[in-house]
Amino acid sequence: MNTRITSVIGFDYGLKRIGIATGQTITNSATPITTLNQINGSPDWPALEQLINQWKPQALIVGMPYYLDGKENDMTKSVEAFCLELEQRFTLPVFKINEALSSYEAETMLKKNTKIGKHNKHEIDKMAAAIIVQNWLNQQ
Repeated sequence: MNTRITSVIGFDYGLKRIGIATGQTITNSATPITTLNQINGSPDWPALEQLINQWKPQALIVGMPYYLDGKENDMTKSVEAFCLELEQRFTLPVFKINEALSSYEAETMLKKNTKIGKHNKHEIDKMAAAIIVQNWLNQQ
């Protein structure tokens, strides 16, 4: 069954927070939606399930952390494990996209409008997720 993907949810996975965005292939647009805090070093699976039930995506997009030269970094294995768990829990296709510089790009965009400090780093995470989704959409 080859269903055309029209709606996705994307993730910017971090050890402290996971930025989340939604994307639509019809409008080719991504929108930051929220940032979830990790709970005792694990994703907030009930909150993720609630978001997936609410948005009903046909696919999940995960930003993969690599160095600029394409080599794996310290986070790559953690994100691979997150991808595997997403596939097993939600039986949705998981597309991995290189997220190099997405957090930096998000921070740069947000700094134009906001002062970034410890209290609003979650804004960077969800904006980075939107950049990851937008990059995936642009490749489709």
